[in-house]
Amino acid sequence: MSGPATEALLIAGIPALNMTLYRQIRFLVGDPTAYLQWKDGSGATHSILILRDIEMDRAKKSARAQTIACPRDYAPSEGLSGDRETATAQAVAECFRRAGIKTVKSDRSLPLIYAEMARRAGIEIQCDTEWGVLERRCKDEQEIAWMQEAQSTTEGAMEMACRLVANAKAKSDGSLEFEGAPLTSEVLRWKIDQWLLQRGYSNPESIVAGGAVGADCHDHGHGILRTGEPVIVDIFPRNRKTLYNGDCTRTVVHGEISDTLKKMHAAVVAAKKAAENTVRPGVTGQQVHEATIAAMQAHGYPMGLPPKDAASGYCSMTHGTGHGLGLEVHEPPLLDKGGPALIIGDCLTIEPGLYALGIGGIRVEDLVVVTADGCKNLNRLPEGLDWK
Repeated sequence: MSGPATEALLIAGIPALNMTLYRQIRFLVGDPTAYLQWKDGSGATHSILILRDIEMDRAKKSARAQTIACPRDYAPSEGLSGDRETATAQAVAECFRRAGIKTVKSDRSLPLIYAEMARRAGIEIQCDTEWGVLERRCKDEQEIAWMQEAQSTTEGAMEMACRLVANAKAKSDGSLEFEGAPLTSEVLRWKIDQWLLQRGYSNPESIVAGGAVGADCHDHGHGILRTGEPVIVDIFPRNRKTLYNGDCTRTVVHGEISDTLKKMHAAVVAAKKAAENTVRPGVTGQQVHEATIAAMQAHGYPMGLPPKDAASGYCSMTHGTGHGLGLEVHEPPLLDKGGPALIIGDCLTIEPGLYALGIGGIRVEDLVVVTADGCKNLNRLPEGLDWK
């Protein structure tokens, strides 16, 4: 190495849990791991990945780092702890010490044990609260490909679920049944889980909210589904191999669609189009949300939670327009009041919705990627309420 080291960086934790670390190294492991990077006096960048010894060969094949090492490669003079996380933190401090590094920058996710071992070695750890936030927002080609794959699979589950509702049998009392048994939110949610599990996805509890239950935008739904009532289906699974998420919402109505629901749906689709047309680099998340607000109000619908004395049928949009998506279902930026300027590579959900007390909700959600001249929609499913 030529000259003193400068601009030292550290990300550490467990890649299966720390998404900033996982994104940096693109290597999935469930043990304590640390990524170190610095520039030498000549400007050359050096990167070292320190992880458990039995993972080294696997890491050498795919992990994003110049050097793969284990804690014993950087054992301090006093030896390594028998605790894996402590030993990894000791090795990180010793590696920086050998490189002559006195100050290291890290992100908000750094476990305190790494800062403590660095302190004992005479190394200062500085927290950059914004480091990693913009980096994770700006998705690269590989990430976008993984998200397209996740979104396509999510849409497959969505189509299965919506067609199942649309083609269910309605009993004389209006309740739906499937294969001779009552069709409930719980049954449909289980079928979505099973469909995704068979394709390598883990799935948090999907929203399957039918009828008046759907008037609460985040009620996950329960009970029997009924003909003529809107059913909000919101699915947001994670690929178990890449860890990237999909997120899609559609609304399905079995049987006759009332004029009230048609009117609500038309407003939601128009708001989604207005928001999507506003997305481009430099536009703020707040401006995108303002486009949604304008479209909703143009169709006669207010924004915000219903007043305490609101009567049945009161209908409004009660949430923001969307959020970032990636290694987590909810990431920066928000498309809402105070939302920041968008950047190329942002992956955003556009999900306006309307919620009528005593009736239910209508929500339609797509995933878009911010490009140099606007955005690219990763969805292919239709937006309508009739899925027969």
